Parts: sequence; C-alpha cells; structure tokens
Amino acid sequence: MSGIGPVEPGEDTHVQEAPPPRPRGRLALIYARHRRTVLASAAALAVLAGGGYLCASRPQPRPAPPPPYPSQAIDLVYVAPVTGSPATAAGGFSFTVLLSVRSGPPVTVTRLTQPYGGLSVASSPAAPFQTKSHSARKIIVTLRVTECEKAPRNPGLPFLDVTLRNARAIESHSFILGTRYAQDLSRTLEVACSNDSG
Repeated sequence: MSGIGPVEPGEDTHVQEAPPPRPRGRLALIYARHRRTVLASAAALAVLAGGGYLCASRPQPRPAPPPPYPSQAIDLVYVAPVTGSPATAAGGFSFTVLLSVRSGPPVTVTRLTQPYGGLSVASSPAAPFQTKSHSARKIIVTLRVTECEKAPRNPGLPFLDVTLRNARAIESHSFILGTRYAQDLSRTLEVACSNDSG
C-alpha cells in the first residue's frame, strides 16, 4: 500500500456495522416496538391542538343587539273624537288613537287605563291585542263618567296609562295625547257633569 488516504477494505472483506444499541428500560422498549404508532399519535395530537387553538382564537361575531323596549318602539297619537257613538249619548267620550310600531318585534297592549278615579275606560279592540312591526292600528277608546265628584273638571295634560309587552320587556308607560285631547275631554266632562252640579 502506498499513498495517503483512508484504509480501504481488501477483497472479500466487508465492513460490519455496529448493531444499534438496545434500548434500556421498559418505556424505551415499548417505544422501540411501537415507534410508528407513537409518532403518528403525537402528530395527530399536534394537529388537533393547533386546530383547537385556531378555532378558539378566531374573532367571534358580535351578538345581535337586543330589541328595543316596547315604549321606545311605538307611537301613540290622538286622532279625533268618535261622533255618533252610543257612549257619547250615555255621557261617555269615545275617541280614536293610532298605535304605530316603528321597529322591533310585535308589541302587545295588555292594559289600557287612565289616572282619574271618576272615569272608566274601555277599548275596541279590547286588551290584550297585538300590533305587528312596521304597521299601525286604530284603537277606539271610550271613557265613561262614573262619579262626577272624582272626575277632573279641567284636566291640563291628561294621559293614558298603557301596559306594553314585546319580546324584550313588559312596561307601563303614560302617554300624553296633547292639547286637542285635553280640550275634547274637558268639554265632555263639562257636559256630562253639568246636570249633577245644578
């Protein structure tokens, strides 16, 4: 042999590789026997953990805003007195109001009252009744004088107490119907109670 370099095996000789070291310990033996299964399981767990993290960290959509309270979703407007009704002949006062539901879910009127002890209230349609969103309903309200002593002689800003219900809440709300309503009610009370005063 001449030259410099690594020693090469001669003819009919083979390089023997050293056998891999045998694992020591019980877990090492189990890992050595089931290495592919362990590696596949670890990869699946890593994918699941990454997917769970991505799912949990994605931005959540904002929840829908709650529907408005029923008193904020409606308008109640005095329209006019009802002429020629039987209530007017019997010392009562019938008038029309317009209930409009501007937005949100349907609104149910569960009760309609007024604050004066000497007057009774009835409505057509009778409560409870429902009005759908983006619609209006005419309501005929009839006030009857039951006791002139308790009825107001000149109500300044009379109002109706209305109990409303929708998907969000139940509310009692007082609606002031304006000066035309106050004048019409004053005239009716004056006529109805003028017989009692004389």
